[in-house]
Amino acid sequence: MAVIGGIVGAGIFINPYLVAQRVHTSPLILSAWIAGGVIALLGGFIYAELAARLPVTGGQYAYLRDALHPAVAFLYGWVLLLVIQTGGMAAVAITFARYWLEVTHWALPEPVIAASALALLTGINCFGVRAGSRVQSIMTLTAIAVIALLEFCSIFAGPSHIAWKPLLDHPPSFNLLTAFGSAMTPVIFAYGGWQTSSFLAGEIRDAPKILPRAIVLGVLAVIAVYVSINFVYLRVLGPSGLAASTKPASSVMLATLGDRGATIIAAGISFSAFGFLGQSILTAPRVYFAMAQDGVFFRTVARVHPRTRVPVFAIALQGLCAIAIALTGTYAQVVNYVVAMDCIFFGLTAICLFLLRQQTLKDPAEIAFRVPGHPWTTLLFVIAQWTLVVSTFVHDPKRSFIGLAIAVAGLPAYLLWQRRNRRAQG
Repeated sequence: MAVIGGIVGAGIFINPYLVAQRVHTSPLILSAWIAGGVIALLGGFIYAELAARLPVTGGQYAYLRDALHPAVAFLYGWVLLLVIQTGGMAAVAITFARYWLEVTHWALPEPVIAASALALLTGINCFGVRAGSRVQSIMTLTAIAVIALLEFCSIFAGPSHIAWKPLLDHPPSFNLLTAFGSAMTPVIFAYGGWQTSSFLAGEIRDAPKILPRAIVLGVLAVIAVYVSINFVYLRVLGPSGLAASTKPASSVMLATLGDRGATIIAAGISFSAFGFLGQSILTAPRVYFAMAQDGVFFRTVARVHPRTRVPVFAIALQGLCAIAIALTGTYAQVVNYVVAMDCIFFGLTAICLFLLRQQTLKDPAEIAFRVPGHPWTTLLFVIAQWTLVVSTFVHDPKRSFIGLAIAVAGLPAYLLWQRRNRRAQG
């Protein structure tokens, strides 16, 4: 549930229209979602082995710290707090608000609803892992039920609007390649989240065996769901109809069941987005907690509640940052600068696997999971991630450089905390 809930949020109900605006034929659109699934699966393999080797709280932060350098790990945690995690949460909260208002017709601005949802879930997760995970599991099951309903109803939608020819909307060229790359940005955003379950490794029983299995099976399940639901969108709406619909799931239900169907799907999507937010708030604060334990972040962030044993200050800090972004950003803007930064650190984390395999003294038979096809599959993942970084910078340089500037601003912050540590130890 943590893996699936970390991936299936609101992106699959909105991002398909962004993909269809950038590539314009059914084969290209479906190919983008299949390619995104392959990249996510390769990443899942890599993180599964990393989790088997280092089953500690903080996950990706710990991999970067132990394999590369504490400064690289700090920059990841810094960007996670200020861009990646909180930006993704803000984008999904905005989506939740959009669909929630469609159901309730409340006379309130979207940012206010988004901020309220983030505040509520932040409070719930402060009560403990069990409380947060129960809410997240219920909402994840709701999301799966909504997708099943959507696919079932598409059977009665009349003739298919999928056209398998032409395969390409333009002759093969560099422009077509960059267009496909820009289409992959919202795809990767929608597939993102499988890595966040690694943040909880220190709190999972028998993590070296259970976590790798959960990551791989969870990613495979989401690939099947995402490709099939995009097939449904194209069957009912066609490529041009999908490109014109910012709410493709509602458009499909409106075409099949009328206004009542659109209301039902809007309610389901809002619950799905709510579940994704719950998972995000549950997992990522463990990174800030690990940073504070290492002495490179505010010491209060490393404090845990004496009864619930959760990092309350870390959860609250993340919630405040996400609320701030939700009150100032828009969905499309947030997606671009989140993906640009996320993919940089995905590639760096994959490189950690090469280094940890050289450093470890364990017998390979003791590692519960090993990446199939390594090193070639791992290299393919790195190349795919950094190609997406280049594509995102080319497609939206303004937002991408904003994210990069925030990352670079973390260097003086790291040096400052290091200096404070040396003074305290001296």
